[in-house]
Amino acid sequence: MTNLSASETRLPRRRVLRAAVAAAAAVCTIVACSPVSNSGGDTSGDNQSAGQDSFGTPADPAAVKQGGKLEIALSAEPDALDPTLSRSLYSRYVFQAMCQKLYDVDEKAQVVPQLATALPTTSGDGRTVTIPLRPGVRFADGTPFDSAAVKATVQRHLTNARSARKSELGPIDGVDTPDAQTVVLRLKQPFAPLLGALADRAGMIMSPKALQSLGDDFASAPVCVGPFKFAKRVPQNSIEVVKDPNYYDASKVHLDTISWRILTDASIRAANLRSSDVQVADSVSTQDFAALRQDAAVSVLQSQSLGYQGLTINIGNVDGIGTAPKPINRPLAQNAKVRQAFEHAIDRKALVDAVFNGLHAVACSPISPASAFSSAEAQTCPAHDPAKAKQLLAEAGVQTPYTVTMLASNTPDTLRLAQALQSMVKDGGFDLKINPVEYSSLLDEQDRGNFELLQLGWSGRIDPDANITNFVGTKASQNVAGYSNPQLDTLLTQARQAGDVEERKKLYGQAVTLLQQDDALIYLYRQRNLTAVSKQLQGLQVFPDGVLRAAFAGFAK
Repeated sequence: MTNLSASETRLPRRRVLRAAVAAAAAVCTIVACSPVSNSGGDTSGDNQSAGQDSFGTPADPAAVKQGGKLEIALSAEPDALDPTLSRSLYSRYVFQAMCQKLYDVDEKAQVVPQLATALPTTSGDGRTVTIPLRPGVRFADGTPFDSAAVKATVQRHLTNARSARKSELGPIDGVDTPDAQTVVLRLKQPFAPLLGALADRAGMIMSPKALQSLGDDFASAPVCVGPFKFAKRVPQNSIEVVKDPNYYDASKVHLDTISWRILTDASIRAANLRSSDVQVADSVSTQDFAALRQDAAVSVLQSQSLGYQGLTINIGNVDGIGTAPKPINRPLAQNAKVRQAFEHAIDRKALVDAVFNGLHAVACSPISPASAFSSAEAQTCPAHDPAKAKQLLAEAGVQTPYTVTMLASNTPDTLRLAQALQSMVKDGGFDLKINPVEYSSLLDEQDRGNFELLQLGWSGRIDPDANITNFVGTKASQNVAGYSNPQLDTLLTQARQAGDVEERKKLYGQAVTLLQQDDALIYLYRQRNLTAVSKQLQGLQVFPDGVLRAAFAGFAK
């Protein structure tokens, strides 16, 4: 996340970062790199001021003991542990330990090889991408990891009816396997975001043997390449993985077991950390942040997020996600002026200050200001103007107060946000009703289109396409709004095919302008990734992608 605090003193530092990132981006070719800025700073996890990045440091093998069970307090239950289907940040925490990818993201938000041995090579026309693979690697079931496994995974991502990866992989036309350690992706057109996609769930390779035996039930016993392998899952309670002896770099793995315990209340997570019942507390509440930083037994990791939190309006999701949009007979869905009015009724800065103690940052678009693809157009922010909101409602012929029902997760922090919104939008002519549900239920309801207004966010990816197209492209795999704008689709397609950073930047600026006119998704703020860690544990890291990295952690001797 970009730190957009109220303090003016951070602005010059941000400009320097953006200039450096833009210079780095200028040397990138199609799918060669996708940089975002890194605010640097000490990464030790100690003595960090609010807003200063602290990613954590790798474990010192000489300072940690072998064995032990790591308990992590997780703020929400992950969805399906299936890389093709998964859409939850929390599943990515688990995947990080047991489902490695062709590429990963480092603390500088740069792509680095993981199951690949080098960055891809791309043909001159941008339509052939060749990836070299690690030799001698085995899945958790003992079967070999090779180009055939990559092909099977990519084909599943592209053809599964419920795939959340299809839009991310873009115009892949075929997969060739010239030998066991080489895979070639053939594209219909150049596709700039491909490398970023392969550094996340689209690049997680699954065991063909497990896919064949389990099919759509893969999540019940997932098999990948990783430091750990799946052991068990107790719904609404916990997920457990154990050290995998087949892992190719097993000497770096210190723990025997990692268990994620589902504790949705942030104060309970913090209490469990203080009592040593868990060693890590995910998603620290801004209400607990100051106290935890003063605790001598605890380190608080923090970093800028690549994503956003926002409001999605159902304007056409009648038959479920991925289906053709259909008209919905309510003013909020039918008339953009009503949606614009709702946005003008929101004071983003007041929300961030009041609900999150100013720790998070105002956001008005899906593109971080620190991204190499940002621009003035991409950062334009509709003003808080309750009078304008009422004027737009009057122009739309809507009587006030206009009632809107919002679906939101039932966590304390989200409810605080919802209640602040409820109070705030009254001045703009809205009567906001809150419908709180458990997180996994919220995901199901949004997919079915059983909502009017939805509060949910996105943890973010290094390439802006992955923060935009999948959510607002016509019939895209995560377009729960049922939104469709052919002009926007054209801009996003052009940006996907453009190899020049400046050209993509211009196109994304135009896309944000259209998004703010239609307002199917209203962007609110960017979270800081806040994770509290017991000092008994070494090696836990959280990078700007928001993923909690526990696989190579260990307990101090």
